[in-house]
Amino acid sequence: MVLFISCDNVSPSANNLERQNNLRNTETADPPIDKSVMDMSYFPPDYPQLKMSGKALGDPVIRIIYSRPHKNHRKILGDVVQLNVPWRLGANEATEIEFFRDVTIQNKRIAAGRYVLYAIPGAEKWELILNSDLFTWGLHINRQNDLYSFSVPARLTSVPMEVFSMQFGKTATGAELSIAWDTVLVTLPIDF
Repeated sequence: MVLFISCDNVSPSANNLERQNNLRNTETADPPIDKSVMDMSYFPPDYPQLKMSGKALGDPVIRIIYSRPHKNHRKILGDVVQLNVPWRLGANEATEIEFFRDVTIQNKRIAAGRYVLYAIPGAEKWELILNSDLFTWGLHINRQNDLYSFSVPARLTSVPMEVFSMQFGKTATGAELSIAWDTVLVTLPIDF
């Protein structure tokens, strides 16, 4: 026979349950909410709606997957996004772009496929880089896997963009990827 004596009038099994419950609560506590939500842009821009309505004519041409950080009253270019330092073009995982067909960018033929897209921002121009090192977090990529590099002008806008954004627009020769945050806008023409 075993006799448990407790000075606090709580049985040992109740103490164990309370301890286990406290441990469980700390182990399963919800992680902080990620303010940089993942987004996806397509060309044509209305491709998901066309597909759902049965009006899509084949695959999209381009898709980009990225996370959207907020400005939150911060200085972006030169602070959050450092000049002349590689940046992942968003937050969290590395930004990925997928071409569903071969395209041409600045007279360079790009094969259909998925690539990491990142930038080296400058005050007057940005270098946009396609890299084959997929499934990476942040910008922990192997720069030796850089495949293509494109220089594009950086323009200042009159109205700041609170949330980092990447969108495609139609052009006479294909599409244009617009990248905007705070008062900076860069565009990358894509021909197909």
